[in-house]
Amino acid sequence: MTLPVTTEIIVIGAGTAGLAAVKQVQKQTDDFLLINAGEYGTTCARVGCMPSKLLIEAANAYHRRHCFDTFGIRQAESLAIDLPAVFSRVRELRDYYVSGVMKSVHDLGNRVVTGRAKLLSYNQVQVNNQIFQCKKIIIATGSTPIVPEDWKTLENKLLTTDSLFEQSDLKSRIAVIGMGAIGVEMAQALSRLGINVTAFSSTQQLAGLTDPEVNQSIHQLLQAEFPIYSGDKAELSETANGVLVSAGNVSVEVDQVVAAIGRQANLKHIGLECLGVPLNDEGIPEINPHTMQVADLPVFIAGDASSLNMVLHEVADEGRIAGHNAVSASIEHFCRRTPMRIVFTDPEIACIGMTYEQCSEANTLIGQALFEDQGRARAGQQNKGVMRLYADKNNGRLIGAEMAAPAAEHMAHVLALAIEQQLTIAQILAMPIYHPVLEEGMRTALRQLQKQLPTDKAFDLSRCEAFHSEALD
Repeated sequence: MTLPVTTEIIVIGAGTAGLAAVKQVQKQTDDFLLINAGEYGTTCARVGCMPSKLLIEAANAYHRRHCFDTFGIRQAESLAIDLPAVFSRVRELRDYYVSGVMKSVHDLGNRVVTGRAKLLSYNQVQVNNQIFQCKKIIIATGSTPIVPEDWKTLENKLLTTDSLFEQSDLKSRIAVIGMGAIGVEMAQALSRLGINVTAFSSTQQLAGLTDPEVNQSIHQLLQAEFPIYSGDKAELSETANGVLVSAGNVSVEVDQVVAAIGRQANLKHIGLECLGVPLNDEGIPEINPHTMQVADLPVFIAGDASSLNMVLHEVADEGRIAGHNAVSASIEHFCRRTPMRIVFTDPEIACIGMTYEQCSEANTLIGQALFEDQGRARAGQQNKGVMRLYADKNNGRLIGAEMAAPAAEHMAHVLALAIEQQLTIAQILAMPIYHPVLEEGMRTALRQLQKQLPTDKAFDLSRCEAFHSEALD
């Protein structure tokens, strides 16, 4: 009988969370193993953040031709899109990003084991018929796109983000099922690349928005580019010429379908049942989001596998927390960052801090800015969308925001900083905003909030009024 190999810490999964955990573990010990099944390179670099943004950049660059005539640039109609070239560039740069991740794995040498891990207990893991004994286990196995079983019979007519970027070309009619963050990004990008896109969403809310005003705004803007059928679950059936998508009273035949109905944690066959703790309907135990620990066991679950926050900076944080606690003498609780989600549509969508749904109606004030007539937005033909800011009426602090607005990715960071620092609306307005910039729209919403808050101060710069002129505001 082969004796178990003994090591201090086992990290299962070489994605973003797993590699972040390893970085923390290495600060204290080299006595660890990193176990990984399948491809290396992280979800973000291979099939997520980076290739999707490469596709979006190409789509938006081509779409800009519709603005050329207004700018005085002629003959835009002679431009054409070369989809094989677009996807070739996506893969070329994607592979470059993946290579950087692969180097960090390669540098770990014989501490990396390739194979599928299965827990035998809270301190034993089996890989390739070999048993490894350890003191702590970090599970960071990532996630995969959700695909219903009956959809899998569609084979090459069905795409997910795991297969979309591997295409050399696409058919002319595509349905995107699911209008969460990934769905809205891919639907708009494919439509702007000349694909006849039809989108389906089982809910009325798009991209995770909860504010009805922001949701309505982005719905109207996207609907102007491609049809969206929301509120009914989509059913798929194969036809001689493609796929029939039915939802409610609507049926549309397409050539291919992009499934974007969410991602699920890769925990199904890892053996969590041996830990002796309750599992939910998805087979996931309760995880402390401030320690990443499972119950009081020497087991930690981080990243997409935890299903808590499938956003890269949060995933990396979870890996770091798990890695730190795995090598610490005692378990430490960490405050998490201000929530922030950004969706890279045009206009961009962002949610920061508390959402509209989370805010108490009785204790929340709302400030709003529309961008149709905002000076800098009109100059760049980006004048669309709405921003809604939420403040605590009791102390005047900014507590959250939802928006579909130009430059939302940048304004989101400013607002997250203000929320993290617990700044009041007056304190934020006392900060400079240059002219002319898109952030002046943010100031409009802040001024609306300020007018709703009591003040007994003498005049100060946080109370400057608007000029009510597009050229100055």
